[in-house]
Amino acid sequence: MPFIPHTDDDVREMLRAIGAARIEDLFDEIPQPLRCRPLAGVPEGLDEAAVTRILAERAERDGRPACFAGAGAYDHHIPAAVWELTTRGEFYSAYTPYQAEASQGTLQVLYEYQTMMARLLAMDVSNASLYDGASALAEAVLMAVRSNRKVRSGRVLLPRTVHPTYRAVVRTLVGRQGIELIEIPYDPARGDTPPAALDAHAGDAPAAIVVPQPNFFGVLEDADALTDWAHARDALAVAVVNPLAATVIAPPGHWGRDGADLACGEGQPLGVPLSSGGPYFGFLCCRQQYVRQLPGRLVGRTLDLEGRPGFTLTLQAREQHIRRSKATSNICTNQGLAVTAATIHMALLGAEGLERTAARCHRNTRTLVDRLCAVPGVERIFAGAAFHEAALRLPVPAADVLRALAAQDIVGGYDLSGDYPELGHALLVCATEQRTDAEIDAYARHLGRILSKQGAPPCPVRPKI
Repeated sequence: MPFIPHTDDDVREMLRAIGAARIEDLFDEIPQPLRCRPLAGVPEGLDEAAVTRILAERAERDGRPACFAGAGAYDHHIPAAVWELTTRGEFYSAYTPYQAEASQGTLQVLYEYQTMMARLLAMDVSNASLYDGASALAEAVLMAVRSNRKVRSGRVLLPRTVHPTYRAVVRTLVGRQGIELIEIPYDPARGDTPPAALDAHAGDAPAAIVVPQPNFFGVLEDADALTDWAHARDALAVAVVNPLAATVIAPPGHWGRDGADLACGEGQPLGVPLSSGGPYFGFLCCRQQYVRQLPGRLVGRTLDLEGRPGFTLTLQAREQHIRRSKATSNICTNQGLAVTAATIHMALLGAEGLERTAARCHRNTRTLVDRLCAVPGVERIFAGAAFHEAALRLPVPAADVLRALAAQDIVGGYDLSGDYPELGHALLVCATEQRTDAEIDAYARHLGRILSKQGAPPCPVRPKI
């Protein structure tokens, strides 16, 4: 939607209407020492054409690098229609739908989104989104502890294979609320969380266990076994999933004998661009029996007195709608614009289109791993089945390799050494459906040249965890 500023005549007319001589007169009650000083070094305003030209020139300096990084944010193709529709004024300027009679369009979009997410994840209920995937997991942990009436320990098992940023956010948001997070180690050979690793904590009476699928390394967890382990001990299973992966592997609602209890994650793969890190949106779904503990907004479909269908907010559990002490959350929100894009994206691609996209991502990642592991000194770290991403070990520090690749217009992946130092020189790579065979070949070629130039020795013996 274009931004139309006020002209000088508009400003003079408004000031005349309210009896003010200058805009500064509107702030005369603010003491002078508290007022902001003029910004130094900021040039005079330019017209639209000049600004567009400058921004285009600066964007060209960045080039168009081939992105092989994932780690929770993915470079997927987004049909042009998605954001052409999303940025129409009706959606772009829509506000919180407090008045149903004036917000039927917004409410219908959210209702369609909730329906699609519930079906995609095979869950009963979806809320109208949260800030992002990390805060969605924190909300899911809080919800699981509230909802589990059989186990009141406040202990939650959190595998180290969960995204490091997600784990950090969860600690920040639940650490002061009487919840104990117990980290579970991963299998150093397979890269997943073996059910045997949970047995040491069976006597701790955990209220919930978090199950990532796929996990941060791209490895597929034994979600069925982990879910059944939780339910056998009266714990709830909290799924953290890539929504695109749910189109080709079992969705959370089908895990184990009874399915996961809650499912959350990051919605960015569904039509939201990388945008230098956001804004994205988080999703949170649950089984019907826990719906009254679900934070955020829920939109329902009903009939009016004349039998016409309509949409309205229902089970409003936010502090804005009820007493703060009764609210299930004080931080949740509806990322309306991103959710609108996701809804349009899913509607355009449909079930078949999403499945084909996921399959292409898997194919490209397998091709990428095969080509990179053919480079002397590069090897795959984990033997477990994977989707979309893979961890590789390099003979030299990953940071040095990534800098050299960046000079060749290649975003080579994510350096794992900071979060998982026990893996040595480790790199997490990803190839979405956007990547071509030519780009994959170029990556392998440049990687081989970089390693040979640095005189890289063979990969060291795999360290023990």
